Amino acid sequence: QVQLVESGGGSVQTGGSLRLSCTVSRNVNRCMAWFRQVPGKEREGVAAISSGGDTTYYADSVKGRFTISQENAKTTRYLQMNSLKPEDTAMYYCAAKPPTYACGSVSWRRSDDYTYWGQGTQVTVSS
Repeated sequence: QVQLVESGGGSVQTGGSLRLSCTVSRNVNRCMAWFRQVPGKEREGVAAISSGGDTTYYADSVKGRFTISQENAKTTRYLQMNSLKPEDTAMYYCAAKPPTYACGSVSWRRSDDYTYWGQGTQVTVSS
């Protein structure tokens, strides 16, 4: 069983920054992503990183502001969020695909492809 634990959420003002962390308990070589969700809306893919860390994907709404990365041992993935906007307010979730699943330029956004999910961390951006 793979466990994902997120941390780093909080409340900031518009233009501020936060860094989210996702710690993986085992089987670290896999496509991983950050999703976000607000009440009443579908879960949205924010960013993903390939198992090797050499390819990243971003939603258009966060390109140039958010950066997904992983540390060398691959036990932790990060989401650096800069220039935050009120519309970034959401619960942010870390997710992991099975080891044999690639991220894919389209499939990285499909939440159904992800087997493991963290409990979520709230990000609130005030104007």
